[in-house]
Amino acid sequence: MIPGEELLFCALGGSGEIGMNVNLYGCRGQWLMVDLGLTFAGPDYPGIDLILPELEFIEKQQDRLAGIILTHGHEDHIGALPYLCSDLKVPLYATPFTAGLIAGKLEEEGLTGQVKLNIVERDGVVELGPFKVRYIALSHSIPEGNGVLIETPFGRVFHTGDWKVDETPVLGEAPSTEALTDIGDQGVLALVCDSTNVFQNEPSGSEEGVHHGLAEQVAKARGRVLVTTFASNAARLQTIGRVATETGRRVCVAGRSLDRIIGVAKATGYLRDFPEPVRFDEAMRLPREELLIVATGGQGEPRAALGRIASGSHELKLSQGDTVIFSSRIIPGNEVAIGRIMNQLSDLGALIVTEKQAHVHVSGHPGRPELLMMYDWVRPEIIVPVHGEARHLAEQARLALSHGVPRAVVQMNGDLVRLAPEGPAKIDQVRVGRLVLDGDVILPADGTTINERRKIAVGGLITVALALDAKGELAGTPLVRPFGIPVEVDREDFIADAADTAERAFDPRAADDRAREAVRLAVRRCATAWTGKKPMVDVTILKVPE
Repeated sequence: MIPGEELLFCALGGSGEIGMNVNLYGCRGQWLMVDLGLTFAGPDYPGIDLILPELEFIEKQQDRLAGIILTHGHEDHIGALPYLCSDLKVPLYATPFTAGLIAGKLEEEGLTGQVKLNIVERDGVVELGPFKVRYIALSHSIPEGNGVLIETPFGRVFHTGDWKVDETPVLGEAPSTEALTDIGDQGVLALVCDSTNVFQNEPSGSEEGVHHGLAEQVAKARGRVLVTTFASNAARLQTIGRVATETGRRVCVAGRSLDRIIGVAKATGYLRDFPEPVRFDEAMRLPREELLIVATGGQGEPRAALGRIASGSHELKLSQGDTVIFSSRIIPGNEVAIGRIMNQLSDLGALIVTEKQAHVHVSGHPGRPELLMMYDWVRPEIIVPVHGEARHLAEQARLALSHGVPRAVVQMNGDLVRLAPEGPAKIDQVRVGRLVLDGDVILPADGTTINERRKIAVGGLITVALALDAKGELAGTPLVRPFGIPVEVDREDFIADAADTAERAFDPRAADDRAREAVRLAVRRCATAWTGKKPMVDVTILKVPE
């Protein structure tokens, strides 16, 4: 699909899901990409941490891709860059803080100098083929949240990225209602808009309000205090540092991602007054009421700092009377992991405070009142909801239409939408999918490796080795090895039965493939009779030389 005299939109990620945002705009033979993010794996992907978008559609025409515009520095918007951008061979564009985060990622992957990273000042302009892109400052839970105004020969699109209305931001500036109104005055064909909190009837709230809630909780704490939050939420880090100073506590930072965010923030003009952190050993020597720990791991990650502190395997320790504040929301799917860590903290005697007990967190995404404000400022002809599951996208379309936006299109990943002329209209469906980062290797999420791993995780694995003599007869008893099969008490008896089953199922007159399949099916039936499970069975035939 080569864009012609038209303006096209296609999401390769982030529409129909929350996370892994990748958006394409097409016009006059060229494409523009906005964001290239990832998402985090759940239990459906055993052994996998990161999931990346499948970019086959744009990779096949990468010579038509003008560049990648990055709206802000969250992982679901920039996280896939170090794994995928070198193959696309196009320049990247980002404001200073986001560029600093990207540069660190590229350095870790040995890509420094191989990918052109262009730093764009706030409110800067980038011209790429038929696209003129202007960065528009918006509030979010990370420095330099931006929307982008994309001007094309067929109309202007305002792509919000992640945003909220915060009249008293801790870092950066509040969104300029004058600038947004001016954008609307000049005419906007389509508003491509964050849908995450469309079901929230109240505004998201200001970061300044979190300062009061955190200060109250820390002030009344009697032992050590640990605050866990998203590492990228530099505004929250600013708030935490301010609270520590006001309550007379020294700060200790635990988590590599926190160190990286603080370093980039300071290098780009943020967090200049964040207290100088103390080392772990020094922190443990301080009086308990004089220490505030900031730690990663609030989503239940067992290898993050909080998980290791909760399990007692970290240099930093908590005990009876200490307080742990979860200054973040629970991402759906992480409830069990977070609950496990909370139970470990409770066993240590720590008091746990979440947003349900105190005002210690606000979202970085717009609630319904803020969405209505954006519609009034920008006054688009078309609403294109993104950054949400199907229910979020459909609800934002309904909300916008009820508020006077003339047209809406509810699209999902892979839907190719013509915005102009005569839009919006879905005109095609392109290939989308997921890749997984498995160790250092990128694989298809629905490929043989991951499907086999799922089957092993569910049913276990049995290996069967058959040794044949020169006549093709069995040279000995089949060797059976079960892995993850629930026969612990009866393991030896099961192995003997499975070996006998394999021996009886083997037909020396059959071709190797047929003989192997007959043994495989017989051993699996044997395992099912013993356990009720249907494990994977791998059969190897070895021919013993004379």
